[in-house]
Amino acid sequence: MKSPDERFPAQPIRELGYDAIWQGQKSWNGVAILSRVGEIHETRRGLPGDPDDRHSRYIEAAVNGILIGALYLPNGNPRPGPKFDYKLRWFERLIEHARGLIETGLPVMLAGDFNVMPTDLDVYKPERWLDDALFAPDVRAAYSRLLDQGWTDTLRSVHPGETIYTFWDYFRNAYARNAGLRIDHLLLSPALSDRLLDAQVDHHVRGWEKTSDHAPVWIELADKA
Repeated sequence: MKSPDERFPAQPIRELGYDAIWQGQKSWNGVAILSRVGEIHETRRGLPGDPDDRHSRYIEAAVNGILIGALYLPNGNPRPGPKFDYKLRWFERLIEHARGLIETGLPVMLAGDFNVMPTDLDVYKPERWLDDALFAPDVRAAYSRLLDQGWTDTLRSVHPGETIYTFWDYFRNAYARNAGLRIDHLLLSPALSDRLLDAQVDHHVRGWEKTSDHAPVWIELADKA
């Protein structure tokens, strides 16, 4: 969100027909969940496992029969270093919490910027990213262990073997060259994955003036399995 709590535009969002919960923070952190299909029942803010972690990176709520965990996983650069170590610790806490969510048997979605390109297919010219924290072997291995719990990577499920990106840097004309990364993921638990109808990236939004370097990622779910 890149804003503290008090600057969150709650009223304009309500005027557009959305409920919202948020956890803001200055600079780069901050997460939120918006809904126009039912009330938002918050269940958690912040991952368990480190009471001293004050970063606004995780918020969780039940919305219209689905438990949603919205997250912003640490970037981790430069690597090696304390930021990378924090990223790995945060990832381990996410894996542990996600395991508990799977074990509930509930329909759950984990959504957000994971700051990891899972495979070579998810990054333009992977050989240039070998030293980056988003493409480090132990980070990709952590993502793989997360999926092994039973989560469905929706974009990859709908687009197997296809080059598809969600992020293009502001520099070096990356968007025009389609020199992108796939780092934004929507993961579904087994109780929800069989309702998946579609998963796409609205990549044209990245071409708007003064837009985010991320493009919107969305999925469509059936009302019933």
